Amino acid sequence: MSTETTASVSTHILDTSIGRPAEGVAISLAARSGSGAEWVALGGSRTDADGRCKDLPALPEGTTHVRLDFETEAYFDKKQAEAQQDAPRVRDSGAFFPEVAITFAVVPGEHYHVPLLLNPFGYSVYRGS
Repeated sequence: MSTETTASVSTHILDTSIGRPAEGVAISLAARSGSGAEWVALGGSRTDADGRCKDLPALPEGTTHVRLDFETEAYFDKKQAEAQQDAPRVRDSGAFFPEVAITFAVVPGEHYHVPLLLNPFGYSVYRGS
């Protein structure tokens, strides 16, 4: 939850190739306090059955930039393995994008919901509500 001196972040992932939430995707959160500052890893979470992370770590006071790292390769490898139990191999490897890193600026007191629309060969993000 954001306060007057901190921002807050939430996210969810929709797998647009199947029109469903992406469950079990590991997400890590990092923050920094200025363009030249070092990134500080804050921790992470994993998406639930609704594709949401409800327990991302709080941002420290003074945070100006946030980075969300989505580990998409394991998710697509699992989906591919499940799909190929009864079907011939479709691709030689997992996801085209093995990870997706989203970096954005924040201001204190604001909440940032950053949805990821994902498919095996592309993705899109936006600031949600």
